[in-house]
Amino acid sequence: MRIRQLGVIRDARLPLGPGLTVITGETGAGKTMVVTGLGLLMGERADATAVRAGAESASVEGRLSVDPDGPAAVRARDAGGELDEGELVVARTLSAGGRSRAHVGGRAAPVGVLAELAEQLLAVHGQTDQLRLRSPGQQLRVLDAFAGAALDADRTAYAERFSRWRALAAEHDDLTARAVERAREAELLRLGLEDVARVDPRPGEDVALREEAGRLAHVEVLRSAAAGAHEALTGESAGGEDGPGAGADVLVESARRALALAGEHDPALAALAARAGELSYLLADLSTEVAAYATGLEADPARLAAVEERRSQLTALVRRFAPVPGEDGLEGVDAVLAWAQRSAARLLELDDDGRLERLAAERDAVEGELRELARRLSEARTRAARELEERVAAELAALAMPSARVRVQVRTGAELGPHGCDAVELQLAAHSGAGYRPLARGASGGELSRVMLALEVVLAGADPVPTMVFDEVDAGVGGRAAVEIGRRLAALARSTQVIVVTHLAQVAAFADAHLTVVKTDDGSVTESGVVRLDDDGRVEELARMLSGRGSGTARAHAEELLRSSREEAARAAAPARPPSRRPAPPRVRRSARTADRAADRAGG
Repeated sequence: MRIRQLGVIRDARLPLGPGLTVITGETGAGKTMVVTGLGLLMGERADATAVRAGAESASVEGRLSVDPDGPAAVRARDAGGELDEGELVVARTLSAGGRSRAHVGGRAAPVGVLAELAEQLLAVHGQTDQLRLRSPGQQLRVLDAFAGAALDADRTAYAERFSRWRALAAEHDDLTARAVERAREAELLRLGLEDVARVDPRPGEDVALREEAGRLAHVEVLRSAAAGAHEALTGESAGGEDGPGAGADVLVESARRALALAGEHDPALAALAARAGELSYLLADLSTEVAAYATGLEADPARLAAVEERRSQLTALVRRFAPVPGEDGLEGVDAVLAWAQRSAARLLELDDDGRLERLAAERDAVEGELRELARRLSEARTRAARELEERVAAELAALAMPSARVRVQVRTGAELGPHGCDAVELQLAAHSGAGYRPLARGASGGELSRVMLALEVVLAGADPVPTMVFDEVDAGVGGRAAVEIGRRLAALARSTQVIVVTHLAQVAAFADAHLTVVKTDDGSVTESGVVRLDDDGRVEELARMLSGRGSGTARAHAEELLRSSREEAARAAAPARPPSRRPAPPRVRRSARTADRAADRAGG
């Protein structure tokens, strides 16, 4: 991690690795700025006053090792970021004016994305803010993780049934809310279908009636046209008398005979005579049909009125149900018939036919199953809460808080939620006589950090998090309690990365890596001011932390602390052996108390 222009830190790089890393230094050297920087990097609210005086902006950049298929990597890619060989680069810039920008995987991203990544990657326990277990939802999740297999099956079954229950309830509510609208729509469809059925149109009927109306309305015009055509074709008037001249049939017949007489001299002319004969036959047929048409024309005012009435009925239907051609290309009466077919199908959909009652019955049955599963979840959570309280109390006693009590409050309500009917709240009574208060308000900063350490130790196997940060978890303690804090931090570090800001040598002695922050003469911390200490450097720093100066006695105590903590670490890392019937050698029994004796001397 690199921090620039943040508080007293001008430009510093922190080499952070696996295991337990402690950060020490003189008061005011900027150790807590490391935790502040981590908070910024993980999406915490930015405070412009943290920008170094005289600087335009502060920035923090970190390189995170993440599982390429894990939720953090997936979220980063969703935000447009990219991983570099399993590592994710995140950055946060804070201007002196208060504006904040974030980058994830090389791409600009909302600050909220950093906070979402923090939920997967980091737990910060500081003097003023606890980023882990900060909401009832997270506390419920942690309790469920601690309970483990005792409620896994019921949780899975509950989640499945809850999803089904919500879907049924939503569908039922939708049907109920739309019942009036559906009834109104169904009534309009019924009225429309009744009107169509009353008129009873036939396919293409409007076109046929339009043609018939045209004939009936213009009988005289049509009769006159037929008579004129008949006279032209035959030369006869409508009364059977000869007209003023020969008709077309006579003229064509004359032409045929003339061609036929000369056709014996030329086959081509004979062919023309044959075609003229065909025309003569056609003219005879045409004149007969025209005469028949004229004879069949009769003025019928009553039929014309009936046709117009029928057309008026059909036009009203078309105007109501098919005013414009449909997507299928149909228009007129054919479009009305298509509307009627669709409306009949829609009416079947709108008819309830007991659907609402069936939905309500299924919803209620699933709700009954949910409540039984919720009851079993509540019982399992209550049992897990009592066990969690006992184990945390044992840890607090070893961390110099023997009178502190943690209560895991499981409140069961009547309302079904995504995880049951329970709300979980962690409460703390910091000392005897104190009442239980919500965890974040039940103790001072140092006490709260120790409570969180106790919780993390108990939850380490059930709800692991990749990185844990503790800011002055040892505030207000010393002696054996400080050693116990160091032991528990070292135990946590065997399964997760742990970063600790500490003032106590008893805690720092357990570190896998020891960083010290040193200010320059101008009061700032530069890149060279963050030093990873070797063994000699660690002895010097532990001696300073024990006595404030590097005296011989302090160095001896520091060497003893370092040696004893390494012996404990080696024993913890060694494979477990079967229990022996013979007592352990005296040397082993004495060495188990070495750290305690050194702590007593340091505390004294």
